[in-house]
Amino acid sequence: MFWSKKKTFIKLNDSLKSGLNFGLTSGVITTLGLMIGLLESTGSKLAVLGGVLTIAIADAMSDAFGIHISEESTDGKHPRAVWQATIATFLSKFVFAITFIIPIVLFSLQTAVLISCLWGIFLLTILSLIIAKSNKMSPAKMVFEHLLTATMVIVISYYAGVLINMFFSTN
Repeated sequence: MFWSKKKTFIKLNDSLKSGLNFGLTSGVITTLGLMIGLLESTGSKLAVLGGVLTIAIADAMSDAFGIHISEESTDGKHPRAVWQATIATFLSKFVFAITFIIPIVLFSLQTAVLISCLWGIFLLTILSLIIAKSNKMSPAKMVFEHLLTATMVIVISYYAGVLINMFFSTN
């Protein structure tokens, strides 16, 4: 759901909402995990940039296909709803993942990753608040839960990158 000019929610159908929410969440968490893992394992701006571009294209297509199969397996889904979820997933994952390229191009790698983490936290917080409001749930609980999950992915990716560097670095 999105805010309209009157500060009310615009109702999206379930297929679009699923695709958008999944794509945004996956785009943020997967991209941040990859960026941090590559930063720690390679320290290469080129590797991180290439990784983000790969996530934006290949993983967006993969996630969209996964949503497509999932939606098709649900009884009674109209083919149009299946395709709406598929396209919404691809576009949202692609667009949100691609936004992480901007700081990489403009700043040093360390600064770009920090800015990307803040951007990702912002996006997940806004999404969590929208979901909490639409489901009449506790916003604080939902934000905490979603940011905790993202933090776990980031921390695990960080240590995976450290271990990869430790065991496979040629330096």
